[in-house]
Amino acid sequence: MVSTPTRTPAKPGAAPSQGKASQGKAAQGKAPNGKATAPSGSSAVPGRRVPPLRRVLGWSRGFWSALEGTGKSSNGSTYYLILGATLALTAIGILMVLSASSVEAIAAGESPYSAALKQGMFAAIGLFCMFLLSRVNVVWLKRGAWLAIIAAFILLGLVLLVGRSALGNQNWIDIGPFTFQPSEAAKLALALWMATVLDRKAKLLSQAKHALIPVVVPGAAGVIGLILMGNDLGTAMIVMMITAAALFFAGVRLYLFGIGAVLLGAATAVLAITSPNRVCRILSWTGQTCADGSDLNYQSTNGLYGLASGGWFGVGLGQSRQKYSWIPEAHNDFIFAIIGEELGLIGTLVVLALFAILGTAIYRVVVAQKDMFHRVLAGTIMVWLLGQATVNMAVVTGLAPVIGIPLPFISYGGSALLMSLCAIGVVLSLARAQMAPGLQPKRMFRFGPAGLAGSLRKRAAARNAARNARTAARKPALNNPARKRK
Repeated sequence: MVSTPTRTPAKPGAAPSQGKASQGKAAQGKAPNGKATAPSGSSAVPGRRVPPLRRVLGWSRGFWSALEGTGKSSNGSTYYLILGATLALTAIGILMVLSASSVEAIAAGESPYSAALKQGMFAAIGLFCMFLLSRVNVVWLKRGAWLAIIAAFILLGLVLLVGRSALGNQNWIDIGPFTFQPSEAAKLALALWMATVLDRKAKLLSQAKHALIPVVVPGAAGVIGLILMGNDLGTAMIVMMITAAALFFAGVRLYLFGIGAVLLGAATAVLAITSPNRVCRILSWTGQTCADGSDLNYQSTNGLYGLASGGWFGVGLGQSRQKYSWIPEAHNDFIFAIIGEELGLIGTLVVLALFAILGTAIYRVVVAQKDMFHRVLAGTIMVWLLGQATVNMAVVTGLAPVIGIPLPFISYGGSALLMSLCAIGVVLSLARAQMAPGLQPKRMFRFGPAGLAGSLRKRAAARNAARNARTAARKPALNNPARKRK
């Protein structure tokens, strides 16, 4: 007798069973109000409105995921964003230096292209150094950190002895027809040295004495002191920002930043009060008149006039009126005002967008680093470039008192441009290491530290292979029985 499968009789009025698929569809049927309902266990209910707070949190998570570039760094997007933004800012800088400096150059009896050609020459040297550093392993730079900081101290000391003073600051050393500003090189040297020291003391940074010595005292404090002896408070403030960034990305206790902010604020106030020039700048910024009746806010006022007259699209490239000696040294610290006047609001927004792209891409490099040395080095470079750009734009727009800080990549100045491009080269090296091996840019130079190391390794490998071949050829002769009988 063959048994037949039995089934439970359906209740009166119940629909017959239709399997799992049909049950799922039945579970997703319509609610009494006619709206579709989500299957049981699903977190998203199409028929229910998402609360605004949860929607904002979802947007913020998506924003930070896009900002950090999670999972996208291997395709090279970060590398090319940094490279593209840097090249665009450098090109804009050379163009605007030509436009802003031509009038004063002609008035001085010089060629209108002199400043732009000099800036272009430093840009070419800087781009060469940038591409060279982008192909060098950062470990090579780590080995020369102590040598770099010692050289920075020597150069800063030479500025005080044989340096040249201009506009109240003693910052430059004359080298033939060119001038060099050691404080710009000291920024990169200090960032490299602090990253090296903090990496070696990683396990001791929970103690305040190990976090501050020797990074803050005597390292950063010595650099800041030598810069202040040259009467350059603006550059000293940027070095303070670089020092704070290095400690932050190293994971130093946060209470140290509070103590440091109070001490630095008090020291900055003392330096400002004890200098009549700085007091006059602060009074002029607040709309008051100095004791001698001078107006040191003259540059900032005319810079605002330039920004206001630019409108949406500007008066046209090369058509600025404020550069006719209304803004002294217009191609230096106040070049952003000339951009706003000639290219309008659109031009200033393009510059802001390029700096935002650069900052976002460098931030992606920072958050992807697991090694403390790499993270601290990239983080300090990011704060250095973006912080300096922020301070410069704040001065030009009247949000801060006049401080002599150039706009990175754009303001006239060979030393600043060269060191900024070298710093970008270091970040590009870290971004290149994150890319998939097949997508990494090929080696452009067969010389330099990386090329030298590669040639030495190949030569050593060839020497070892030849030695092993001679040893292998000699072994059969030594083990020959006929030779032993002789």
